[in-house]
Amino acid sequence: MKKWVRPLVGTVLLIVGVVWSLQGSGAMDDSKVMSGESQWLVIGLVVAVAGLTLLISGLRKLRAGSR
Repeated sequence: MKKWVRPLVGTVLLIVGVVWSLQGSGAMDDSKVMSGESQWLVIGLVVAVAGLTLLISGLRKLRAGSR
């Protein structure tokens, strides 16, 4: 079960980062606090990249363990 933690956390971070980036860029007007704020665009991009990194490394470990 521990093998799935890294890809799961990576997926969640990737989704959250993309949503924050979209809100920060003004593409999603769901939040009055975050919409159009460039700091949330940057924070979202950093979180999305971290999530993508965790997701890829976790999937590689899963593949290596199954061989």
